[in-house]
Amino acid sequence: MKLKSFIFIIILISGIISSSGVYAQGKEEKEPPLTRILFIFDASQSMFARWQSDMRINIARNLLTELLDSLEGIDNTQFALRVYGHQKRFPPQDCDDSRLEIPFADGNVSRIKHRLRTITPRGTTPIAMSLERAQYDFPPCDNCRNIIVLITDGIEECGGDPCAVSRALQSKGIVLKPFVIGIGRDFRADFECVGQYFDATSENEFRQSLNIVISQALDNTTAQVNLLDINGIPVETNIPITLHDNTSGKIMENFVHTLNLRGIPDTLYYMDPLMVYDMVVHTIPPVKVESIKINPGRHNIIHADTPQGSLTLLAGGTSQIRYDAIVRKAGEMETIATHVFGNTEKYLVGKYDLEILSLPRIHVKDVEINQSHTTKVEIPQPGIAVIRLPAHGHAKILHQEGNELHEIHVVRENTQSETLYLQPGNYRVVYRSKASNQTIFSIDRSFRIQSGMTTMVNLNQ
Repeated sequence: MKLKSFIFIIILISGIISSSGVYAQGKEEKEPPLTRILFIFDASQSMFARWQSDMRINIARNLLTELLDSLEGIDNTQFALRVYGHQKRFPPQDCDDSRLEIPFADGNVSRIKHRLRTITPRGTTPIAMSLERAQYDFPPCDNCRNIIVLITDGIEECGGDPCAVSRALQSKGIVLKPFVIGIGRDFRADFECVGQYFDATSENEFRQSLNIVISQALDNTTAQVNLLDINGIPVETNIPITLHDNTSGKIMENFVHTLNLRGIPDTLYYMDPLMVYDMVVHTIPPVKVESIKINPGRHNIIHADTPQGSLTLLAGGTSQIRYDAIVRKAGEMETIATHVFGNTEKYLVGKYDLEILSLPRIHVKDVEINQSHTTKVEIPQPGIAVIRLPAHGHAKILHQEGNELHEIHVVRENTQSETLYLQPGNYRVVYRSKASNQTIFSIDRSFRIQSGMTTMVNLNQ
């Protein structure tokens, strides 16, 4: 397919997608990002070498000019040109020979083409330094995709590490994974760590490589997220999802998953095929899907296993007490949620341990959550204990199980009365007045709590 026809198709697809006027989760139409492509062009002395029908420099600038002709006027796209090896003659070697010749601006394609025609190869190949300086070629922008296309006929000659520089730029979120087009011979072993490498050992391969690079850079790519139940059917929905850049960790998108009227997940537009994504589905506990690669120019399907059931926690009788429960995976100590009594919440299918923050605390082990089923856990209705003390002092409430006593509450020292909601069972209050300095004046009073009943515990009597 010829380049101009190829670009026309890209523009046509872009127009169809943008005319839909609807973003995946029903928000207002999302503004597409500005795509900024920086061409880093090799003008070292070796570009004078003969290659196929002409010198490398002539073929490279002619094909890049042809590409720029077909890109001129595309919306939401800007270009810039950095050149290295063209300012200082070799020898001697000058590893500072890299310059931003044409900065990013609207309508600057003609300036880039003119500068390409006037460049004369002279010097060496400072690739790492050129990549490092390229980060300053991209002005600050909140909604931009920054892309580097490196065109070179050689490898690093100044002792730098292009791979390390590229990783740093990507990890900081400054640029997406660069494209590298190697002219004349295969440099794959040297540049695969820098970015997506294209081997252009012939003029035709060079032209094809440029076409593919621009296709991946400008194609509008869509995706949908299938949240699968226990049977692998995409019926789970209404869950917040976060997309991260896998390299930098930057949050790229937050949305709530939706199924349309036909039960199909809505489409996510503006998925970047140059980015590797990590996805967090905010179920309880969260589900993470890492290293998601997007195929350009296609509708991508992203799967996540999120089978869910529901859990309802209830206190018996007509109790209005709003207990909280700590929820953990069965056999683990990490808290994954706090669940308020009376509420129904969804959890991933599996077994959970509950620690109910009643007095005393209740531990319920191996609560099983099944697909699309509501599991109910009910505890007894509490009773009420009204504690009356003769004077301010030191008092604790102990829960008695056989001959074992466990502290469950400390009575405030500046009060003589407290009302507590306690689970049914046997208790003791142990007290000594602040005014007393001998253990003989301690008071130990046992009492029993029954569901829904009030028990007076008067230490004055």
